[in-house]
Amino acid sequence: MKTLRLVLGDQLNIKHSWFQKIEQDVCYVMMETRSETDYVKHHIQKIVGFFLAMRNFKRTLQKQGHEVYYFEIDSINNCQNFKDNILHLIKELNITKFEYQEPDEFRLSKELDDFTKNLSIQSEIFSTEHFLTTRDEVRKFFENKKTWRMENFYRMMREKYNILLDEDKKPTGGKWNYDYANRQKWKNDNLIPLRINKSKNVSSYVELIKKLNINFFGEIDEKNFIWPESREQALLLLKDFKNNFLKNFGYYQDAMHDTEPFLFHSLLSFSLNTKMLHPLEVIQAVVNIYDEKKDHDLLPAVEGFIRQILGWREYIRGVYWAQMPDYGQNNYFQFNQTLPGWFWNGKTSMNCMRVSINDSLRHAYAHHIQRLMVIGNISLLLGLNPQELHLWYLGVYIDAIEWVEMPNTIGMSQYADGGFLASKPYNSSASYIHKMSNYCGGCRYNPKEKFSRDACPLNVLYWNFYIKQQDRLKGNQRLGIVWMQLNKISHDEKIKITEKAKAIIKDIETL
Repeated sequence: MKTLRLVLGDQLNIKHSWFQKIEQDVCYVMMETRSETDYVKHHIQKIVGFFLAMRNFKRTLQKQGHEVYYFEIDSINNCQNFKDNILHLIKELNITKFEYQEPDEFRLSKELDDFTKNLSIQSEIFSTEHFLTTRDEVRKFFENKKTWRMENFYRMMREKYNILLDEDKKPTGGKWNYDYANRQKWKNDNLIPLRINKSKNVSSYVELIKKLNINFFGEIDEKNFIWPESREQALLLLKDFKNNFLKNFGYYQDAMHDTEPFLFHSLLSFSLNTKMLHPLEVIQAVVNIYDEKKDHDLLPAVEGFIRQILGWREYIRGVYWAQMPDYGQNNYFQFNQTLPGWFWNGKTSMNCMRVSINDSLRHAYAHHIQRLMVIGNISLLLGLNPQELHLWYLGVYIDAIEWVEMPNTIGMSQYADGGFLASKPYNSSASYIHKMSNYCGGCRYNPKEKFSRDACPLNVLYWNFYIKQQDRLKGNQRLGIVWMQLNKISHDEKIKITEKAKAIIKDIETL
């Protein structure tokens, strides 16, 4: 009896129980396929990053003594999809049982579920042993509750894993949430340490991808490719973050600057989402720094970081599995404006978008405020189609696996689910971006003007959004101050706002 086990490209967890002993009757299969490179247009760094990490993981398994069959993207016998490659091995190796870990994306979960139903041999599915909740735990937590807000779930997770709690189970420091302390503007007054960047030879991968005519976008070279290809490199990145960046991460978590694409962020999301790192070991490493130093000033940073992983990351995954397969088709505002060309080349006069898009194209990364309050904000105010935007986010960011990216885009960023996830639309006029960044200082548009020739487009687009969507949003209690301000705008000015907004959207390519 011989067993074949499938390892997906985001299941690079060497600590998984599968790999803890060598079994002579077990072999593993990993594969690079066109079905995965082509289902959405990907950033070149995302394709290369997964290939590098997967091939490194294969070598690690082989060094441990495991039998691994690996289909490289240009292998002659590669059928370029999971089903046919697996069937080939089942026949070739006389496999009697097929095993796989739970895929994190619905499309792959359905594909493998459907495939195994028709297999002539036995099959079994296993946990990835990575997440801190089951697929349906979030749904069960919010069962019979009107709203699915993250904060109560996050507190439950703190208690479940005994994270940042005193002996009497009260939150360390007396507060559950220090979000209010995470909103300082970075004014180039705190030294940003150099990032660890082990040089990698990516040119051969790029040549291969071009040779095979795989469609991609974005930039790549040894200098701007910073992503780990192994657990060892991921652990070094974690060590670097906790020792050199954590302290200031808390204060400047929401800050943006045109010369610093990363600021004090951890850059650990790719390592986490490929499972090279386990969320609990990342959380514990940061908690240990606080426990060692007993520095109360560290608490906003430590709690803010933990909230992203223990709270938001697990919560988002739960929303995804509770709402699929229909969640991605939500379009509450019925927006259908196609993405302008500057999403693909960064050529726009809006400096906030130029910087954020070019950061994304250059690094396959932008931090959460750039994604939400710059790119997402402008997309919502322009009425961009949320499904098109979702595919752009899914392709451009190296950490964008659908379970985490789709709810953040459809729900948090675009409010396309009608408020199931977010308590209100996350949008703003130019004032927020001016407050949290230096983007406006280098922009041809004036953030304080609304109707002048050089007025920032965000200002009329913001009010146009609420004028147009008042019927859909009037029951939202968190928008009370917006309605108060809107009621103070005269009828004539509202007409002026909507006319200018219409002209801006008509000439969207020239912004």
